Amino acid sequence: MTRVLTDVAEAASLLRAGELVAFPTETVYGLGGDARNARAVAGIFAAKGRPQFNPLISHFPDSDAAFEEVVPDERARELARLFWPGSLTLVLPRRASSRIADLAGAGLDTLAVRVPGHPVALELVRLAATPVAAPSANRSGGVSPTNAAHVMEGLSGRIAAVLDGGPCEVGVESTVLDLSSRGAALLRPGGITAEQIEAAIGPIGRALTRAAGEATQSLRSPGMMLSHYAPSLPVRLGAADVASEEALLAFGAPLPGAGAMWNLSPSRDLAEAAARLFAGLRWLDAEGRRLGLTRIATMSVPDRGLGAAINDRLERAAAPRD
Repeated sequence: MTRVLTDVAEAASLLRAGELVAFPTETVYGLGGDARNARAVAGIFAAKGRPQFNPLISHFPDSDAAFEEVVPDERARELARLFWPGSLTLVLPRRASSRIADLAGAGLDTLAVRVPGHPVALELVRLAATPVAAPSANRSGGVSPTNAAHVMEGLSGRIAAVLDGGPCEVGVESTVLDLSSRGAALLRPGGITAEQIEAAIGPIGRALTRAAGEATQSLRSPGMMLSHYAPSLPVRLGAADVASEEALLAFGAPLPGAGAMWNLSPSRDLAEAAARLFAGLRWLDAEGRRLGLTRIATMSVPDRGLGAAINDRLERAAAPRD
């Protein structure tokens, strides 16, 4: 039976015992396990039904702890200074002395690390006294959770506990930046924008995601599967009109005629839209199925700043299913 907790020390004790605990970050709720405990890491994959070629992000209380597991360069140290704690994940070469379980890194010579910008998450990883591997706390490929109730909808009975820290502020996952080579590659847009990163370290490239049928080897980062963040109803992007048998994910003034509607931001505020994205997809999926609607139509969101992360999630939600 999955318990809902508010005691951070109790949650940390469960992690140390090898149990799985979902917890809030500033981005989405993560499904945490002791990153040095291979059985706990395997439990994360089992609870999520997650492909084991997709590596996990390990969370730390500060940059010094993170850099004990990976080899940072000057770029990494500068980005950590600017954006940690915060919603930026760095992919860096794994130290030979690292005790992170191989499964957490999908057997790669790199690890994905971050210092979360949420006081509950920081206290949890500090008290756990171990790196905490944590993907989003949902079944694999589903919509990421932004409150404790969302976690319970998908993972109740599959994990030990949910540490309830209220709703998440950012609402989309962390930005993932690969600094494991001389270049810098944006693997996943997120809460820290490409523009912010480039202002700190100069131009960055962008890696391609893999279509579901191509995912036969280890990926470089979490969040690179093309079909991901997907509700059960099909998703139609860039809607200029909407039919009565469709649910509408609106942005700004909603299109008329939808069978159900969720507005990301009536004022077209990208930060508000990001924070409401996953909750909106979840609600439209459930309400649309209840009403017998056929799909979710999404209005266009500007592809700048946090809009790039929102569009990335919507494109994956609309991608062909595996």
